[in-house]
Amino acid sequence: MAKPPTPPEAPKPGNFLRSIIERDLESGSWSARHFGGSPGDGAHHRAGPADPAKIRTRFPPEPNGYLHVGHAKSICLNFGLARDYGGVCHLRFDDTNPEKEEQEYVDAIIEAVHWLGFGWEANGSSHLYWASDYFDFMYRAAEALVEAGLAYVDEQSAEEMRAARGDFNTAGTASPFRGRTPAENLARFREMRDGRLADGAAVLRAKIDMASPNINLRDPTLYRIKHATHHNTGDRWCIYPMYTYAHPIEDALENITHSICTLEFEDQRPFYDWLLDQLATLGLLERPCPRQYEFGRLNLSYVITSKRRLRALVDEKIVEGWDDPRMPTIFGMRRRGYTPESIRAMADGTGASKSNIWLDYSVLEGCLRDDLEGKAARAMAVLDPLPLKLVNWTEVFGTGHIEPCRAPAHPQRPELGQRRFGLGPEVWIERDDFAEAPPKGFFRLFPGNKVRLKYGVVVECTGCEKDAQGRVTAVLAKVVPDTKSGTPGADAVKVRGTITWVAAHDALAATVVLYDRLFTEAQPEAGGRDFREVLNPQSKQVVQAWIEPSLSETAPETRLQFERHGYFVADRTLHQPGQPLFNRITTLRDSWAK
Repeated sequence: MAKPPTPPEAPKPGNFLRSIIERDLESGSWSARHFGGSPGDGAHHRAGPADPAKIRTRFPPEPNGYLHVGHAKSICLNFGLARDYGGVCHLRFDDTNPEKEEQEYVDAIIEAVHWLGFGWEANGSSHLYWASDYFDFMYRAAEALVEAGLAYVDEQSAEEMRAARGDFNTAGTASPFRGRTPAENLARFREMRDGRLADGAAVLRAKIDMASPNINLRDPTLYRIKHATHHNTGDRWCIYPMYTYAHPIEDALENITHSICTLEFEDQRPFYDWLLDQLATLGLLERPCPRQYEFGRLNLSYVITSKRRLRALVDEKIVEGWDDPRMPTIFGMRRRGYTPESIRAMADGTGASKSNIWLDYSVLEGCLRDDLEGKAARAMAVLDPLPLKLVNWTEVFGTGHIEPCRAPAHPQRPELGQRRFGLGPEVWIERDDFAEAPPKGFFRLFPGNKVRLKYGVVVECTGCEKDAQGRVTAVLAKVVPDTKSGTPGADAVKVRGTITWVAAHDALAATVVLYDRLFTEAQPEAGGRDFREVLNPQSKQVVQAWIEPSLSETAPETRLQFERHGYFVADRTLHQPGQPLFNRITTLRDSWAK
C-alpha cells in the first residue's frame, strides 16, 4: 500500500530579519567578534575570547510605564530571533531620563518578560543591563568627539536652535557657537558637567552637516543639562545623554549585532552609523559595529497603545488600573486570562515586515482560543439564573434523592479525570433558555418541548411561574424517566436541544465579570477623534452567577471553559476561597464578526 504523501507545511509568515541574519551567518559577518564577558569598550572586548553567541539582540525598554501588546511583539521578536539562531538577547533598561523612570516599572517589566517565557541568562551569566551604567563611557566618548572637532557646545535657546534647524525645503543655519575651538568646547562642556550652567543654558551637539537633507544629521543634540536625581546614579550627573546618542553606544558596548527597532527610527539610522563609525575610528569601539534594522510596528484594532493615552485611561478612572483586564498592557492581558503561548503565537504569526500593519483583534483572540481549546478544563455555569423546578422529581426518584452525574474535565484529555455533581429537584438554567412563545428555530424550553439537561436527564416543559408584573420567576418541567445520559435509555427520547445547568442544592455562588473590547471602533483615534468618544459602555458587566461545585478549589489564574459561554479565568488578585471571581477571557467564537 502506497504511503500517503506528507502534507505540505503551512507557509511561514514573512520575516525579512531572518533573511538578514541567515545571510550574515553564512557570510561570517560577525564570526571574528570577541566578547569581554560584560559590556565594555573596544579594548575590553578585544581582550576577551571569541563571542560564544552567534548573534546578539536586545530588548531596551525605558522604565517609564507598563509594557503593552506592542512591546510583546518586540520582546517575542528579539528574544525569539536570538533563540532560533544560537544567540543571546539582552534585557537593557534604557534609563537615560531621570525624571520619568521608577522602580515600579522596572519590576513590572522584568515580570512581564519572564511571564512571556523569556530570560536573559546565557553562557553562565546574566545579560540584564542598565544604560545608566554606561554614563562614564558616554561622557568619555563625548569628550573624544569634542577633542576631534566633531562636537561643540551650543548656547542658543531651544527656540533659536529649532528655527535654525530649517525644514525639508530649507537648509539649516549654523549656530554662532559652531566655530569654537575644540579646547573652548571642551572647557565649556566640563562646566556643563560640573553643574556651573543652569538647565537649558547649553547643549552638546554633534558637528555633522546643517545642510543635510536628513534633518536628523543637522547637528543633533548629544547632551542636555538636567539637574535631577537619577534612580541609579543619584546626583552624580547633572548632564544626561539624549536617547539618539545613548542608544548606539549602548548597543556597541554590549556587542549587539542586530539592533532591531520599529520603523520610526529609520531616519535615525544614518546618525546611528555616523556616531559608531566616528567612535570606532577614534579607537573607543571595536569593529564591526552594530547594525540597526527597522521593522513595521504592529497596531491592534480596538486598542490604543500610546503611554500618554493609557495613562489617561487610568488617571481618569475610565479603567481600574494598569492591570485592568480591558487594558492592552501585558499585566492587563495576563489578568484577563490571556496565555503567554497565545501572545507568542500572535507575534510569531505576524512575522516582520518593512511597513506598519493593522491586525484585527480577532486574530489575537483566535490564537487564544486555539491555545485554550486543548488546555482549559470544562465546567458549567449559569450567568443569568432562572429556577427550573422538576415537578415530578419525587414521583420518579423518591423523596430527598440526589441523582449523581459526572462529566469529563476535558472531552479530549481523559487523563484530567471526571468532574462530579448532583441533579436534584430544582436547578438553575439560563433565562434565555426559556420562551413562552418561542421564535422559529428555538429548540430549548417552551411549553410542550423536551430538552436534555446536559449530562443529566431529558425534561419536558410544562409551563412557568410569574410574579405580579408578569416576569417569569421559574420554569416548570417534568422528568422523562429512564433518560439519564450514559444509560441504555439515554437515546430513547430524541430531543433537538441540550442546555447547561447547575443544581440548586450544590451550586456555588460566584461573581463573573463579562469583559469586552474597550472601544466600539476598530481605530479609536481615526481622523483625530478623541478616543473617549468611542468607549464601549458594555466593556464590563458584573453578574452574580451559579457555578458547579467542582470549582470550589479553583486557584487564581486557572483558566476554564464555561460550557456554552466561553473561556474564563479565576481573577489573579480578587479570586479567593469562598468568594470566587471569574473574568471572561473571550467568547467561544468571534462575536464582533461582521
